[in-house]
Amino acid sequence: MKAKWTLVFLAASAFGAVCQQATAQVAGAQPIGITVEQAQLVVEGWSVKKSLLGKSIYNDSGEKVGVLHDIIVAPDNAVSFGIVAAHQFLGVSQHDVAVPMSQLDYANGKLVWAGATREVVKSLPVFIYSKVRTVPIARKDYGHH
Repeated sequence: MKAKWTLVFLAASAFGAVCQQATAQVAGAQPIGITVEQAQLVVEGWSVKKSLLGKSIYNDSGEKVGVLHDIIVAPDNAVSFGIVAAHQFLGVSQHDVAVPMSQLDYANGKLVWAGATREVVKSLPVFIYSKVRTVPIARKDYGHH
């Protein structure tokens, strides 16, 4: 019986030591994960998958002007452009356009592109995916503009 409790105590001690090592931080090491401040930004941010992709976009008059199909993330971590389907037929986009994400907002439960009309959106230059990198580049190789 005494050997059993000794074994349990040793196992618990070893487990405690492993847990302490796993949470120890080393000065000058790059942390993996996010900080408390970044976690708050995550909580306050939008989920691309749940809140944005595939959602209709309306103008400030309530008229549907397109559907958000994609989001382009620049190498500097900026969510730069939304790719909007200005015209669809049976769910297939016939005319995609790029719009700065700063022009889109969320109001009254809808994505809103203030000032947009279907005619204006359809008149914007067509966005072509073949001009976008298919493989991301390392941040160190990104030339800042």
